[in-house]
Amino acid sequence: MATPTPPRIIRLPEVRHMTGLSRSSIYAGMADGTFPKSIRISSRCVGWDSLAVQAWIDEKLEGAA
Repeated sequence: MATPTPPRIIRLPEVRHMTGLSRSSIYAGMADGTFPKSIRISSRCVGWDSLAVQAWIDEKLEGAA
């Protein structure tokens, strides 16, 4: 049985790497509700919930099968 991955806040470069999406595609998906919303970390910094991004990836992979 695999150990569950703990949630973390990930930054845009890692989100882009995980998903293969461009910055503009990520923000467009957030705007139309098809991609997880970012989380404000500070006044000039945002990140994403790693588990929400992974769930989005899993959903896309299930739809491709």
